[in-house]
Amino acid sequence: MSAGAAERPHGDPSGERPLLAEANLLMDRNPGHRVEIIGGQITVTPPPDVAHARTLSRLRRPFATAGLDGGEAEVLEGVGLWLPTGAEDYAIPDLVVVDADIDEHLIENNCYDPLCFRLVLEVTSSNYQNDLRAEVTAYADAGIPAYVIVDRKHGRLHTLMDPSGGEYTTHQVHAPGQLVTLPESIGAKITLDVAEVLDAGKPAQGGS
Repeated sequence: MSAGAAERPHGDPSGERPLLAEANLLMDRNPGHRVEIIGGQITVTPPPDVAHARTLSRLRRPFATAGLDGGEAEVLEGVGLWLPTGAEDYAIPDLVVVDADIDEHLIENNCYDPLCFRLVLEVTSSNYQNDLRAEVTAYADAGIPAYVIVDRKHGRLHTLMDPSGGEYTTHQVHAPGQLVTLPESIGAKITLDVAEVLDAGKPAQGGS
């Protein structure tokens, strides 16, 4: 079960949300793009390639096999996560493990209380620097227990855990040939084969 709802930080007493309005307009004008506000900055990410989608599809399998895709937790894609780093900040992680009662914890703009999120996972694309920098701070500030980054550009998998003071105190980098066991606090024992995950994220021969 999720804890109580988080308060909106740095709230504007007037109730105006100019950045959210602009972000929503950008989404309307750019179908398929992912629009986020992190650290008070709007970012727009083009639609992912097939290899990105394939990676997420492969990653869902061990979570489902472990029984996390239903019951007390769900494994979902494209769920809005309200962030405490700014009055209008939110992110849309590629893949999340959330409490099953997440529907009860909507905050604003189709974004949900970070207390419902057990794990967030990002597969890098053209915005890989956000995944490795700005989002690390944002997710740590939000108290997300575990953050996994599939770094396709550099051929590595990062696991970040134990958020404290706006940073993750545990950060491990894994290379092909290694097996990574995620913390059982997400609800089950999940082991990822780094080589298998990274191979799924490689474009087909002749692709970009």
